[in-house]
Amino acid sequence: MRRLNRAIDKFCLKHRRFGIPRLMLYIIFVSALVFLFGGQLIPVMEFRPALILRGEVWRLLTWVFVPVNRNTNIFFMAITFYFYYFISSTLESEWGTAKFTVYYLSGVALHIIYGLVMFFVLGRTILIAPIYLNLSMFFAFAVLFPNNVVRLFFFIPIKIKWLAIFNAAFFGFSIVSEIIDGRMFMAILPAVALLNFFIICGGDLLDHLRPVRARASPQTINFQKEAKKVKREQAGQPYRHKCAVCGKTDTQFPDMEFRYCSRCNGYHCFCSEHINNHVHFD
Repeated sequence: MRRLNRAIDKFCLKHRRFGIPRLMLYIIFVSALVFLFGGQLIPVMEFRPALILRGEVWRLLTWVFVPVNRNTNIFFMAITFYFYYFISSTLESEWGTAKFTVYYLSGVALHIIYGLVMFFVLGRTILIAPIYLNLSMFFAFAVLFPNNVVRLFFFIPIKIKWLAIFNAAFFGFSIVSEIIDGRMFMAILPAVALLNFFIICGGDLLDHLRPVRARASPQTINFQKEAKKVKREQAGQPYRHKCAVCGKTDTQFPDMEFRYCSRCNGYHCFCSEHINNHVHFD
């Protein structure tokens, strides 16, 4: 899992121009138009493999814009869209456009693959929907900022990690409900929506779930040893800090902030531009 995540990080660092800036904003905009004015278009936009094979290939993508419940109150739908935008813009700012695009489009691809496999192997048509994919972004947000506080319904303060637990309960309830109704293949959809989350954020999630002592001790010992080693190597150098990515030093850029990444294997320094945007050392 971590290796695949590192491969994605390397790809994103090498292809910084890859991706669609503000991708989720475009998806929300089109979804809002469909919700308000496109009721008659929805049957043409749904994911139906049999019709895709007849040439209606646009259905491979248009299902992403189909509102899950067209009878939802417009005020609640507006809050939902704002929630999606807030989470996605924060993730894109933290990860970069390339990584966020990989995250979302890989989720779309996994849904499509699952729907096609169900159709070709078992002859079942699964009406895949974007709700679980969109809600999976919240888990990624919670892993990155578990103690951030948001105001539920604009006035109730609550930590992100508690909302993530509620979100997980919703996923679990959806799975159980589908199983009780006898729709086993629909019950797998929430799990499919979480695959890209576990690929990209699974390592960080495990770090949060491990006991503090078990999580910190080996890395701390290694970090301290490497710190002493680097300090010995840097003795006599004209700088104290040097970025492991771009090579900038605190001598060349005295006003720049330099920090050390405790997730990397070893004692590696990074400038403010790369502390949150680098491939972790094995």
